[in-house]
Amino acid sequence: MDRRPHSERISVCIIAFNEEDNIRRCLRSLTWADEIVVVDSHSTDGTREIARQYTDKVHEHKWLGYIGQKKLIKGLAAGPWIMFVDADEEVSDELRDEIEDWFSRPVPSEIAGFEFPRLVRYLDRWIRHGEWYPDVKLRLFRKDRGECGGTEPHDRVFVEGQVRRLRGRLYHYTYAGIQDQLATLDRFARISAQHRFAAGRRFRLTDVLIHPLYRFVRGYFLKLGFLDGLPGLIIAVNVAFGTFLKYAKLWEMEHTATAAPGESPAAPTAGGGTPLPHRPAAPSS
Repeated sequence: MDRRPHSERISVCIIAFNEEDNIRRCLRSLTWADEIVVVDSHSTDGTREIARQYTDKVHEHKWLGYIGQKKLIKGLAAGPWIMFVDADEEVSDELRDEIEDWFSRPVPSEIAGFEFPRLVRYLDRWIRHGEWYPDVKLRLFRKDRGECGGTEPHDRVFVEGQVRRLRGRLYHYTYAGIQDQLATLDRFARISAQHRFAAGRRFRLTDVLIHPLYRFVRGYFLKLGFLDGLPGLIIAVNVAFGTFLKYAKLWEMEHTATAAPGESPAAPTAGGGTPLPHRPAAPSS
């Protein structure tokens, strides 16, 4: 493809840890970008070496959490436009072409960002229903009018100005399998519970009686997850379980703190006190 010159530079930002199985596919889909910045959290595989084949902007930094790491890499980017892409994602040709078309001329000043759907690959199929699709993400935004926020482990971008939705998809090659998903659900549940506990959120019985059931019904029935066959059922059950686990861990933290006066659960740390998960967060659970 002949690359169109951009009227305003786009810096694509990728945070990574032990992503040698994914990052080459990601980087190959980004050769049109004006700048690619990678921040690696001390990978022990070939992630950095692969990244250096595509960009000289490869940095190493300790893990600061999803939000902290995104804020860090945003500050390292030189372009006026930032695009966040996870190492296990891939920009489709359609999405690339839409972005190239918008940026072949000055983007209207009232537009502060662009969002687009993310299509997840799981259990050897594309998931087209349920809570995982369309998983719309605001990932391309003006650097001076966008901020990273949210609640760990689910970061979000907030912008001042209009947001336009593109039709092209961002492909997400998520969990390697069911075991990988369950391990990530456990890790994310702990991180989420820690942050809720630190913020003063306390456990209620309805958290485990109602919220998980609601998530299952919404994903499997209301959002037609059943149309994805058995993988759709597995996703709906696991999302409900992850919701249950998050609040069960919150109860456990309260119970532990009550049972042992003078002691409290470990304060929330980047990554919940664990190394950077090798999979960025899938659609929120």
